[in-house]
Amino acid sequence: MGDETPSRFKRICVFCGSKSGNRTVFRDAALDLGHELVKRRIDLVYGGGSIGLMGLISQTVRDGGCHVLGVIPKALMPIEISGETVGDVKIVSDMHERKAEMARQADAFIALPGGYGTMEEVLEMITWSQLGIHDKPVGLLNVDGYYNPLFALFDNSVEEGFVKPACRNIVLSASTAHELLEKMELYTPLHKEAVPRMSWEISHLGYSNESSSL
Repeated sequence: MGDETPSRFKRICVFCGSKSGNRTVFRDAALDLGHELVKRRIDLVYGGGSIGLMGLISQTVRDGGCHVLGVIPKALMPIEISGETVGDVKIVSDMHERKAEMARQADAFIALPGGYGTMEEVLEMITWSQLGIHDKPVGLLNVDGYYNPLFALFDNSVEEGFVKPACRNIVLSASTAHELLEKMELYTPLHKEAVPRMSWEISHLGYSNESSSL
């Protein structure tokens, strides 16, 4: 994508950890994703922390001139914020409200390598796509094969009859930020949502069943 081609996304939610991992390849991937968002003039929504991969990508995006919105539960502020906050910070009451706000704000979702929290967050967005709550792209940045075991589990779920083959296509992946964003720009859902979107009442996300923008 050249600089003259605008992205379909105004703001992307990035799920990532408050740790940096044991290898520099994960830090490099966070920086690369941040630079790629800046290049495409895409704003960032993230978990609000200033340490670990959260701190790296948020600082990179803000330094590049794009807007950063962090969403963090009050209880996690002493743990995930060290020093000054990055960008605008919205304090919420709990983890459920955090995910709901991040989902409401974003046009797409990307997961960097991370732990239980990162995987739980991105799996919920995958599930919401399957259910028909949203039709936004969901991508996993598969740095050095980090998510290969998870993809093997997804494939096994299809083989064992728990996930429909078309729903396996909800999950986009690539080893580089550029390649992943290119795939996400072209994403079109191939699965039939479990429930028509108009049937969902999602008032806690700021939408009623009269709105399909989520």
